[in-house]
Amino acid sequence: MAGLGRSFGYLWSSTALSNLADGLMKVGAPLLAVSMTRSPVLVSLVGAAATAPWLLLALHAGAIADRFDRRRIMVVANAARAAILAAVTVAAVLGRLSLPVMLAALLLAGVTEVFADTSAQSILPKTVPSHHLTRANGRVSSAQMIGNEFAGAPLAGLLVTVAPAALFGAPALLYAAAGLLLLGMRGAYLALPTPAKRPLRHDIGEALRYLWAHKILRSLAISAGLLNLANAGYFGVFVLWAVGDGSMMGLEPGEYGLMTTAFAVGAIFGGLLSGRAAGLFGEVGTLVGAWLISSLMLLVPVLVPSPWALYPTAVLWGLVGAAGNVLVISTRQRLIPAELLGRVNSAYRLVGMGGMPLGAALGGVVAELAGVGAVLVGAACVCLAAVGLVWRAVSDRISRPLTSTPAHSDISRSR
Repeated sequence: MAGLGRSFGYLWSSTALSNLADGLMKVGAPLLAVSMTRSPVLVSLVGAAATAPWLLLALHAGAIADRFDRRRIMVVANAARAAILAAVTVAAVLGRLSLPVMLAALLLAGVTEVFADTSAQSILPKTVPSHHLTRANGRVSSAQMIGNEFAGAPLAGLLVTVAPAALFGAPALLYAAAGLLLLGMRGAYLALPTPAKRPLRHDIGEALRYLWAHKILRSLAISAGLLNLANAGYFGVFVLWAVGDGSMMGLEPGEYGLMTTAFAVGAIFGGLLSGRAAGLFGEVGTLVGAWLISSLMLLVPVLVPSPWALYPTAVLWGLVGAAGNVLVISTRQRLIPAELLGRVNSAYRLVGMGGMPLGAALGGVVAELAGVGAVLVGAACVCLAAVGLVWRAVSDRISRPLTSTPAHSDISRSR
C-alpha cells in the first residue's frame, strides 16, 4: 500500500483474503441453514456458534498475543481454519453435512478467529507510524468490507444454490493463502522482548483493571456491547424477515446477497472517508452521529419492507458503521500502551462482542414467541439507548479528539 510500507501491504493482503473467506461463511452459513430448517431458534444458532468463542476465549487470546509473536499466532490460526473447513468440505462431498456438523465447524473456526483477529488489531500499530493509524485502519476496514460483503455475499448466495460443498472449500483455500502471505512480513512482532513468566490470569487481571479505570474506553466498550447484542439479535433473524415466500420481503437468496453487497459499498467509502469526516465534524461528533444514524435506520425495513428501501438503507448502514468502527479502533490503538494492547483490546472486545452470541440466541427465542418484527423494533430501541450512553460519557470532549489527554484527566489517572 502506497506510503504505508511493505509489512502493512502483506498484512492488508492477508486481511483481504481472510475476510473474503469470512464473507462467504457469514452469508452462506445462514442461507444454508435456512435450507435445512425454518426454525428461528435453530437458524439463530448459526450466528451464536460463530461468535460464542469471543465470550469464552477473548481474554486468553489477548494475553497470548502480548506474550508471543503476533504474526506467528495469525499464521497458525489461519492454518487451523483452513484445516477445519477442508474437513467439512469432505463431509459435504460425501453427503454427510448436517446442521450439527456445520454448527460444530463454525464454533471451531470461531475459536481460531478470536486468536487471529486479536493479534491482527494488535500487530497493525507496529507496521505503520502512529500518525497513519486512522488511514491504515480505514484501508483495512475497506478490505474487510470488500471481502465480507461486496464480494463474499453474492458469491455465497451463488454457492449455496449451485455447489454447497464449495461454500466451505473456497474459504479453506483463502485462509491458507492468507496465512502464507503473512510469512512475507519481516521481523519479530512481540509486545515485549522477553515473554512474561507470570500466570496468564495476572495479565488478564491487569487488562481488566486498566479498561475499567479508563472512563472513555469503558464507556465505549459497554456501548459497543449493547450495539452488538442488539444487532446480533436483529440480523440473526433478519433473513427470516427478508428471504422466502413466507417472509415480509420475499427476497431470493441471491437478492439477499445483494443487500449485503450494498452494505459493503457504503462501508468501503465509510472506511476511506472516516478520517476526513472526523476532521470536519470532530471525532466525537462523527462517532456518535454514525452510531445514531445506524440505529435509526434499523427501523426502515420494519416500516418500509421493500427491496427499494432496503438497498439504500444498507448502503447507509455500511457507510456510518465503518466510519464509527475505524474511529473506535484507532482510538484504542493510540490510548492503550503497546505492551497492554493485546490484552486490553481483547478485554474491550469481550465486552463489545461478548453479547453477540447472547443476542443471536435471544433474537431467535423472542422471534419464536413474539414474531420477527418484535425483535427488529426491540433491537433498534436498545441501540438508541447505547448511543445515549456513549454520548453522555464523551460529550465533554466535543471540541477535542477522543485521544487528547489533558492534565488531570481520567486517562492520565487510569494509566
